[in-house]
Amino acid sequence: MRTSPSSPRGSSPRRKLISVAALSVALLTTASGQVALAQEAPSDAPAVPAARTEAAPGTPAERLIVGYKSGAAEAESDKAAAADAAAKGRKAGEDVGFQRRLGTGAALVDLGGHASGADVADVVAEYSADPQVAYVVPDRLNKPLATPNDTEYTKQWDLFEATAGMRVPGAWDLATGSGVTVAVIDTGYVAHSDLAANIVGGYDFISDTAVSVDGNGRDSNPADPGDWYAAGECGQATGGNSSWHGTHVAGTIAAATNNGRGVAGIAYGAKISPVRVLGKCGGYDSDIIDAITWASGGTVSGVPANADVAEVINMSLGGGGACSTATQSAINGAVSRGTTVVVAAGNENQNAANSSPANCGNVITVAATDRSGNRASYSNYGTTVDIAAPGGETATAANGILSTLNSGTRTPSTENYAFYQGTSMATPHIAGLAALMKSANPSLTPAQIESAVKSNARALPGTCSGGCGAGLADAAKTVQAVKGGTSTGSTYASSTAVSIPDNGSAIESPITVTGRGGNAPAALRVGVDITHTYRGDLVVDLVAPDGSVYRLKSASSSDSADDVRATYTVDASAETAGGTWKLRVRDTASYDTGRLNGWQLTF
Repeated sequence: MRTSPSSPRGSSPRRKLISVAALSVALLTTASGQVALAQEAPSDAPAVPAARTEAAPGTPAERLIVGYKSGAAEAESDKAAAADAAAKGRKAGEDVGFQRRLGTGAALVDLGGHASGADVADVVAEYSADPQVAYVVPDRLNKPLATPNDTEYTKQWDLFEATAGMRVPGAWDLATGSGVTVAVIDTGYVAHSDLAANIVGGYDFISDTAVSVDGNGRDSNPADPGDWYAAGECGQATGGNSSWHGTHVAGTIAAATNNGRGVAGIAYGAKISPVRVLGKCGGYDSDIIDAITWASGGTVSGVPANADVAEVINMSLGGGGACSTATQSAINGAVSRGTTVVVAAGNENQNAANSSPANCGNVITVAATDRSGNRASYSNYGTTVDIAAPGGETATAANGILSTLNSGTRTPSTENYAFYQGTSMATPHIAGLAALMKSANPSLTPAQIESAVKSNARALPGTCSGGCGAGLADAAKTVQAVKGGTSTGSTYASSTAVSIPDNGSAIESPITVTGRGGNAPAALRVGVDITHTYRGDLVVDLVAPDGSVYRLKSASSSDSADDVRATYTVDASAETAGGTWKLRVRDTASYDTGRLNGWQLTF
């Protein structure tokens, strides 16, 4: 966030304090790309020393970096540099002030904000005319290069197209998924050079050798040997080739990006942990349940501890029937450990309430859209669906989702890329978005991630009979909304965990809000994430910077449920927005303990 200038400047043109009669300077770029000073001066004007000057950025500069020559008083003394800035500002008719000394010894000077190109040129001229100045350059604003150079990126309409793309490039200016691991619970991983750099340790959880194809049971090698089947197998009259399904899903999430080849991954800074549960004819609930538990950091008997615990799980898989208690228990365990679980709605063109794990609780259920933003013809729908994302339709191949694959029809052969369609392809779009969000704001809980994905979605560009949740996910808007810390412009968060003593004194967690003037809103949102084994014991208050207390939650002897994961709305319009806000939590009864995991304020 850019800091406000110390001297306010209105939006209307500001009158010059002193005109620059002796010298008119403009910054020009020569045909060779070098910058020259174009000067018009009276014949008796002194020669201008050749201080090095570089072009202003595309938008008018707010600051300049000034390098003084060795031996100049301004090179050593902040006071001298400040006096020099003020003097040059008076001559140029601008508000110029010394801000700080850079590590190189150069001085950073502020132009007061909203300086026009002509204003910048006037100040540059004053510094350039000073024989003690070695160089003067604009303090340019740099951003990540949002458009990758991957050769197949232009075919990834699902990421960037205005009609029904997920607006991913705008999110890359804010996060890339760095520091986040996504577990792809699927068919495993077949080696691919456009994905290899982002693969970390996984596991093969297939215990039945008839399903595993690789000739053994569970082991630490999640390599995908192929899931082909012959005619008459798997309840199918005709045979099927190996799908390399997990590798396609993984590429959508985290294919290597800006490497000059192949496709771009949505969260290309994230790591993929391949967890193999699907083989010939599919995979069993029991293996999937253990995979969910292990991937999220839980303990599975006979399996080594996971060294790459996932913040996000992608499950582009499913079957018919209700969500089993066993599967729901595994999902609940993963979420309680802080892992967001993203699942496919299913491809039967039916109500997703009839498909599992799409109908499980504590998951983000994803429907698929086509290139025009309609619900894809195959996609499940209904009130169970949380969000929609591009899944493609390959009646026209280029309208599918392009990702990493393998050319082998049975066993692995050469790596390639292919267009697929399905809610299996839509799901990794949301898993990738969750990774971007977690990278941007590590304090986010699974519930907060789901809420933000839905609340920042855009209306479906096309139609969806039956219901497609909150709409089409918008990556740029969602990541911007959750970007944590004290300079997001809207959300301020604390991820510092604090233990809550049993029937003891209150604990407090502070958040300092800076850069916001005026009063807090009438609908200040307070997100709370507390783990506790009897939430009825808890009293939760918001304490404003002036000490005013707002009750968020009262104690209740009849509320025996676990945890407090909620967002409260407070009329804080009487409070000054800036300052230190506190969340105060007190346990009012014996026998149960808990922990404040984190909280946030959204203005």
